[in-house]
Amino acid sequence: MTTFPDWPKQILTRQLIRYLTSPARDYHAFAVSAPEVLREILKPADVLLVEGNQHFSTAVKYLTQSTWSHAAMFVGDLTPGKSDDGEPLALIEADLKAGVAAAPLSKYRGFNTRICRPVGLSGQDCKKVAKFMVDSLGLQYDLKNIIDLARYLLPTPPVPVRWRRRMLAFGSGDPTRVICSGRIAQAFQSVGYPILPEIEKLPEAGDEKARYTVKEVLHIRHYSLFTPRDFDLSPYFAVVKPTIERGFDYRQLAWSGEVGE
Repeated sequence: MTTFPDWPKQILTRQLIRYLTSPARDYHAFAVSAPEVLREILKPADVLLVEGNQHFSTAVKYLTQSTWSHAAMFVGDLTPGKSDDGEPLALIEADLKAGVAAAPLSKYRGFNTRICRPVGLSGQDCKKVAKFMVDSLGLQYDLKNIIDLARYLLPTPPVPVRWRRRMLAFGSGDPTRVICSGRIAQAFQSVGYPILPEIEKLPEAGDEKARYTVKEVLHIRHYSLFTPRDFDLSPYFAVVKPTIERGFDYRQLAWSGEVGE
């Protein structure tokens, strides 16, 4: 059996990654928070959603029908080391180039972001979730082969809506290879915290009014099927807006013209 050299595949993969991680045009900032503000508001285990500006981001946003193309977790000071500018590496994320790595908040200066906070997560479980992400540092991004990577080349591929989530999840299946939202989902699942579970409704057993009452049973989704927008849609995560948290007073706004014109 003839064995073909692996180097052509490696070269093509590097070229695809270079293209997919290059900036796309027409990025509009509308929900930007300065890194200093984010640091003031964020708490460990908070999920920071980002609207990226890369070609890869464009494809993810289309496939998920969402503004958000990337997710990172804030872990505070749990990661060792600092950036070249001396900034703490407070975020852990799965990056197409670097795999699971720590990053400073300033990486997303000028980007649209959203904070999603798990409601009611105990202090002990919060530490476990954050440590799960810290222990993930060094894992590789999930790139099974060139075909997996090439599926993001078309910003608007002709894929039926019901298949899009599967298209995002399609990969190696190797637990040591991850995607950004999948690893975060695993972290929360490790302590039994829900994101968007599948809900099965069953009649209450032994209840005379069984036909009127139901019991909801939650089924865990596979972590690879989670996307960044799921944290935004989840009924178990609160959307935290820095402007409001810091104290918003509309009467202090400076308008260019007369109010009511």
